Amino acid sequence: MHFSDSKYLIAYLGPIFCWAGLYFQSYASPGMFYLAFVIIPILELILPDSSEDPPGDESKRARSFFFDALLYLHIPIVYGILVYYFEILTAGGLSWAEHLGLVFNVGILLGAMGINIGHELGHRPSTLDKIASQLLLLPAHYLHFQIEHNLGHHKHVATPEDPSTARRSESLYAFWLRSVSGVYTKAWEIEAMVLKRRGLSVLSWHNRMIRFTGMHLIYYILIAVIWSPFVLLMAVIAGVIGFLLLETVNYIEHYGLLRHKLASGRYEPVDIRHSWNSNHPMGRIMLFELTRHADHHFKAQRPYQILRHYEESPQLPMGYPAAMLLSLIPPLWFRAIDTHLPSEDRGRGEAISAV
Repeated sequence: MHFSDSKYLIAYLGPIFCWAGLYFQSYASPGMFYLAFVIIPILELILPDSSEDPPGDESKRARSFFFDALLYLHIPIVYGILVYYFEILTAGGLSWAEHLGLVFNVGILLGAMGINIGHELGHRPSTLDKIASQLLLLPAHYLHFQIEHNLGHHKHVATPEDPSTARRSESLYAFWLRSVSGVYTKAWEIEAMVLKRRGLSVLSWHNRMIRFTGMHLIYYILIAVIWSPFVLLMAVIAGVIGFLLLETVNYIEHYGLLRHKLASGRYEPVDIRHSWNSNHPMGRIMLFELTRHADHHFKAQRPYQILRHYEESPQLPMGYPAAMLLSLIPPLWFRAIDTHLPSEDRGRGEAISAV
């Protein structure tokens, strides 16, 4: 571990801002929104990009427990903040503006620190990491993501078969509808195929989608019983905000990028040209290097601390948080990003978006 690796501790500003919003309420209630979508975009306008690769021995760095501990600690943090939020809701006395601010505050935490870290751990082979991943995906109603992302998205990325790849000229809002429904139905299809190959019944406890549905129901029932149906409603809304945050990240990660179809009818292998990269430092740290997304898809098993920069990858002209804000206004997003698409993707993108 190098001293520079302490930079990842900055990611804990997310939970701190979230807690501060819950504690102080009033104008502070949006909490993490201020950090993610005001402070970080401003800092990334000022701070220089960094395309340097991780220092030191890569294999030793990949085995360092320090980087794993930073991820595991988010499990008690996320659930601790949820309990605190539910207790505040139960106490009552909040204005409608505070309710709105707090639910966005917690929802952003569930997306940025919940699903994002659950995604990182879900790529790892150990049972412990898979369970940790599920604990972080659960409050955002996205346990099925673990199936579809690993076995569907990484296989079909940058093709029309992938619901998580945004097409050129497709608005964020149209993408949300297509991706949210498509990822869920694809997860059922993938799990059914996996079970059939193993000679197991789809309608059995072996089906992870059935188990995941049960886990979600238990989570909802516990909230309603321990707190109240109103608290459950707010928990559901916070989770929806969390997974829409994830889908917004998905939107910008592969927008308009397409793999060539070969003469055999198959697509070319996934490589570093099929994801948008960003070397803006604050987004990299806060999202645990998710913004080095090209290397993640090139070698999905690489842990975040050894992901590399590639000059050949498409580079976003802004950091991920700023790009997410811009994507909310489709005409501005198209104008800012379409000119950065590789020329061959621009042509093929027009053909696909016209279908």
